[in-house]
Amino acid sequence: MLFDSEMDINMLNNLMNTNLNINYDNNITSDKIGLQRGNMFNKEYKTYKNLNPSNIVANTDNDSLCLKLFETNFAIIDLNLYLDLHPDDNEIYNLYKKYVVDFENYKKEYEKYYGPLEINDIDNNTYEWLKNPWPWDKNGGIKYV
Repeated sequence: MLFDSEMDINMLNNLMNTNLNINYDNNITSDKIGLQRGNMFNKEYKTYKNLNPSNIVANTDNDSLCLKLFETNFAIIDLNLYLDLHPDDNEIYNLYKKYVVDFENYKKEYEKYYGPLEINDIDNNTYEWLKNPWPWDKNGGIKYV
């Protein structure tokens, strides 16, 4: 199990409602900036040939929620890689757990409005992905796949 106990999950839910101010001498950036440049750690980030990462802009509510899922998932993966090398870093571990809870909340919200994200996500005991329109049809999307 990902969390040590149910107490950790409750603690994390409380943390979500407050600002988690992990400073680390400004070493950790936001999940949004982390996804844009491919690195959550300021001290480890090096630009490539003085190129700046482009700003990712969502045009619809669906895109905004997808982008938030991508950002949060990136943060989980990058912090997990860090924790593989620094397993005793409790501050980063707490931040990692916060992102895991955030991701699950964003996923539930997305699935509520747009349908399952993965083929193994069951929605109302139906095969949502068999219904039209298909994603490439006008106004199509994952909900109708």
